[in-house]
Amino acid sequence: MVAAVLETLSIPRASALPSASLGAVAGSSVSRRSSVRFSDFRGLKIQPVRSSSSSVISRSGIDRRGSRIVCEAQETAVEVPAVTDSTWKSLVLDSDLPVLVEFWAPWCGPCRIIHPVIDKLAKQYAGKLNCYKVNTDESPSIATQYGIRSIPTVIIFKSGEKKEAVIGAVPESTLTTCIEKFL
Repeated sequence: MVAAVLETLSIPRASALPSASLGAVAGSSVSRRSSVRFSDFRGLKIQPVRSSSSSVISRSGIDRRGSRIVCEAQETAVEVPAVTDSTWKSLVLDSDLPVLVEFWAPWCGPCRIIHPVIDKLAKQYAGKLNCYKVNTDESPSIATQYGIRSIPTVIIFKSGEKKEAVIGAVPESTLTTCIEKFL
């Protein structure tokens, strides 16, 4: 969940902050000459940005002006691809594998609860099941075609046919049971 939320964390240079503010950022009382060290954190890394000229290289060999701190989890997170009206037939209906499709909308709270479950299932069943998400605000014709009246709704398709639908933010075990029927 953190990977989806935290993409980039920007920390202002110490000279741009009053010392009281820097203490709040670092979590302790720190003078302007002190630096914040992130080597003790796991899951965060400093990603250098390639710059052409005038950069300041610190003792650690990191370009302090052109670097950013990123969450390493975003490299391992599974991003379930979106399906639109134009890709629906080729990705879902013509698929050789069974397909799980989550119908969702960005404003839907229960959809945000089930997203990590869908991501986990996509990773768990990679090669056996294709997983996609349909934003019902962006592709209302697909939602209408399949009678989606409540979101999140998860539908399992096999050989281009709707096989089973699960409505609501259900536990992972419920979705796993549905998936296993069609593998």
